[in-house]
Amino acid sequence: MNVKIAAAQYDVGFLANWHEYRRKVERWVVDAAGQQAKILLFPEYFSMELASLFGVDVYSSLSKQLEALQTVHQDFLDLFQGLASEQGCIIQAGTFPVQMDSGAYRNRAYLLMPDGRIEFQDKLMMTRFENEHWFIQAGDELKTFATEYGTIAINICYDSEFPLLARQQVAAGANLILVPSCTDTVAGYHRVKIGCQARALENQCYVVQSPLVGLAPWSEAVDVNVGAAGVYTPVDRGFPDNGVLAMGGFNQTQWLYSEVDLDNCATVREQGQVFNYRDWPLQAEKHLLS
Repeated sequence: MNVKIAAAQYDVGFLANWHEYRRKVERWVVDAAGQQAKILLFPEYFSMELASLFGVDVYSSLSKQLEALQTVHQDFLDLFQGLASEQGCIIQAGTFPVQMDSGAYRNRAYLLMPDGRIEFQDKLMMTRFENEHWFIQAGDELKTFATEYGTIAINICYDSEFPLLARQQVAAGANLILVPSCTDTVAGYHRVKIGCQARALENQCYVVQSPLVGLAPWSEAVDVNVGAAGVYTPVDRGFPDNGVLAMGGFNQTQWLYSEVDLDNCATVREQGQVFNYRDWPLQAEKHLLS
């Protein structure tokens, strides 16, 4: 099944008001829909630019900005759900820090469907910054999502660096893994990129990364953001020799478009030069050093 995917290299900005944010998001989504993209992917923590709406005492505080963002959480969901319905596309709306009933926060990736459904995947593996400075807590459930284009999964940034997570999702039917990311160093970007490529190779599936880009010196959370969007594939016949179907310009603000055929995953698993997906269980049968 062919589907056109748009991965955002989204520029974090300083906002004057909610109206400016709505117009910015609408412009991004309408532009992608105008290019016939049916699955749109935004970056991890791209919602943090909303903290600029609340003044310096809030956006300069790691804790206060999380609390303030909860007041626009529903508006955020309504905006993206409305755009998914209006434009007839699936939107993975990056991530939003959501407060739980316990008072703790989770880094949540929403998946908004054209039919009005709202799904989500919480980040499972937390970085040192999230654990030690921001006190964002890990989620407790790994999911997959049924769509008209097949089963989709989400690995949020650091999650993509842990192979057993993606393996479970692919075993549950996912042929496409969406990776919203936010990295403040070139090394961090490459860690996620390498993780994405490895997951595509191991599972003979598609993996798409969307990074936050740009500088936000006013922000305690997302002050420096680097990366490039990418669409990664199996490394086998019928796919690019380097496993890279498309790559955006480093640190540029843009949509990266790519059309993928998700049926190719089943084909390569049956007829490929190698059988990474099929042979995965053989690892358990080997005699490993102890």
